[in-house]
Amino acid sequence: MSYGTEILLVEDNASDAEMTIDALKQNNLANKLLHVKDGAAALDFIFAEGQYAGRPMENTLKVILLDLKMPKISGIQVLERIRTDERTKTIPVVVLTSSKEDPDIRKCYDLGVNSYVVKPVEFDEFQKAISDLGLYWMIVNQQPK
Repeated sequence: MSYGTEILLVEDNASDAEMTIDALKQNNLANKLLHVKDGAAALDFIFAEGQYAGRPMENTLKVILLDLKMPKISGIQVLERIRTDERTKTIPVVVLTSSKEDPDIRKCYDLGVNSYVVKPVEFDEFQKAISDLGLYWMIVNQQPK
């Protein structure tokens, strides 16, 4: 499903993607979710290119959950492209990664990330973190129209 997508999950790790989707489902927040496995697919979706060519470019995205370390195009490169395009620069982007490295954190904030979350290792903590993120970005946060 690409039309009406509200959450774009960009995650190459199948286990992390499954846990993220399950946590969002528990709060009924996964109905309009699209999961892609690399940065190239994310950019194709966001900019209606490649396999998503022809989809309306109007952004229905409420949040992008973005991993950093991915094949093809890194999360940092995806973030940079999103933030340098007038059509997409206001879409909230949450980096959801295992990297606690200060250069990664600093670079993401320099590029305009909305939030940087290190994936908790413990299953229950991971589920709670994703649940809290989903509720905040989908329900609480207000975006410009």
